[in-house]
Amino acid sequence: MRAVADQRGSGIAIDEYTIRGAAELPATLAAITQAKPDALIVDNEPFLASKAADIAAAGLPAISGGREFAVAPARRLRRQHLRGPSPHRRSYIDRILKGAQPADLPIEQPTTFKLIINLKTARALGLTIPPSILARADEVIE
Repeated sequence: MRAVADQRGSGIAIDEYTIRGAAELPATLAAITQAKPDALIVDNEPFLASKAADIAAAGLPAISGGREFAVAPARRLRRQHLRGPSPHRRSYIDRILKGAQPADLPIEQPTTFKLIINLKTARALGLTIPPSILARADEVIE
């Protein structure tokens, strides 16, 4: 997870938090909450997705890679659409298992993205989502 906070005149500062297991999650969330970042960027990891409700309890706006965060009872505003191993990930796995060196593989980007807006959460944050953004959303959670 990464916590994002504005710094005077320098744009954006990013602090990275590593969680190696479930036992570390409460202390990490406490540290994040104490740091009072403006938002979270939650990596698209199965473990973090399984702990979406716990992470949401920190009460911070977040961008994440899974629908779990958009529907969690918290402040989730958008996500990147990645379900299971994507075709490019399966391709990487296949090539590595056949002997390719990971460093020699080209960088590939996801091609499908979905925008999910949780209006209840946005309202709780005091945010107004412009109609033009709502019109672009793939899903709006009331």
